[in-house]
Amino acid sequence: MSNFITTKWDVIVAGGGPAGFFAAIRCAELNPKLRVLIIEKASQTLGKVLISGGGRCNVTHACFDPAQLITFYPRGGVELRGAFTRFQPADTVKWFESRGVRLKTEADHRMFPVTDSSETIADCLREAAKNAGVKVHVGTTLLKVEKNPKGGFKLEVRKARVEPGRNDAEVLPLQTKKIIIATGSDSKTREIVQSLGHSIEEPVPSLFTFNIKDKRIDGLAGVSVENVTLKMESITTNGPLLITHWGMSGPAVLRCSAWGARILFDKKYRSRLTVNWLGDYKLDPTLEILQRNKDWHENARKKVSTNPAFSQIPIRLWKQLTQFIGDKNWGDISKVEMRKLAEELTAGQYEITGKGQFKDEFVTCGGVKLNEVDFKTMQSRIVDDLFFAGEVLDIDGITGGFNFQSSWTTSWLAGNALAS
Repeated sequence: MSNFITTKWDVIVAGGGPAGFFAAIRCAELNPKLRVLIIEKASQTLGKVLISGGGRCNVTHACFDPAQLITFYPRGGVELRGAFTRFQPADTVKWFESRGVRLKTEADHRMFPVTDSSETIADCLREAAKNAGVKVHVGTTLLKVEKNPKGGFKLEVRKARVEPGRNDAEVLPLQTKKIIIATGSDSKTREIVQSLGHSIEEPVPSLFTFNIKDKRIDGLAGVSVENVTLKMESITTNGPLLITHWGMSGPAVLRCSAWGARILFDKKYRSRLTVNWLGDYKLDPTLEILQRNKDWHENARKKVSTNPAFSQIPIRLWKQLTQFIGDKNWGDISKVEMRKLAEELTAGQYEITGKGQFKDEFVTCGGVKLNEVDFKTMQSRIVDDLFFAGEVLDIDGITGGFNFQSSWTTSWLAGNALAS
């Protein structure tokens, strides 16, 4: 039997990801007398850290105002408002810099290690855990958690055994006074959490691109527009948009997918999308600009398709948006065509027919219902000495370091409470 199983622990951390490590480190540093164990089902810890940001690790976002910061969270923003007053991106930066890891801010305010390597972040967390006396066991899957009537918890885990001539596993017991669930979005963990009396919002994808087949954007993969406004059902977002081989992507689309995650899931990822290629331009001002463009005598004999009225629309996209006009000059287009063009530019109708995945990021909304957790301590309101942190909670942010920040914040708060 593995030695670590025979020991009774003060704190067991289920999940060897960023939230699990951060909570364990905080707890062990505050109270060195505690015996703290991280269990991770994978063969290595911090896997998500290593692949995030294309291998660079988007640690956090340079937004240091909690009131503004919560606007980047489709779910969990209200609960995080107070939490961010206690630990926010500025504190994350200080935490890593105090351990020799400097971060840099890029033009879009995402923050990365100056090394541009996620290994830097993973090594820092592993070293901090080791120095704090935290024990870590990989290949250890949490199977069951039961509340002990006398206090604490009884656990069952499956521990992989890799020895010469064998590669199997054994199911073993564990005991702990306190436990924190920081496993991310994991179906087995959700079953365990429900068995303890908690409710779960079923996870669905949150960050994804839109599949759209439409002749107006066909063949334009790689074309981008700096500022568009999108409307989908009750959701309105704006920002850059990128046309892809399969449809549309870019920050405006990802925000729309995040806020509309459950709506689109319920509609089987089919919905109408209204695109304003001019950002915040309204119909009437657009008509006025088009009319002035037509009335300008130097434009009268210029082709509409090759002489855009708006510089922010790339010429290749403009040509396809104006295909319905044909080979006409500006001086020859009718009022009906003028209005149709204005409508096309400010309220083009497109059909979403499915979703794609966004790079290496796979973010879900869903998890432990937030009203069942005390956001001052991250302790369960249902089961004493049970804590949560990270993406196991029904919290998700848009891309840009926000999901990592909610993990750092919730796990820091949990670590404080676990140490007491």
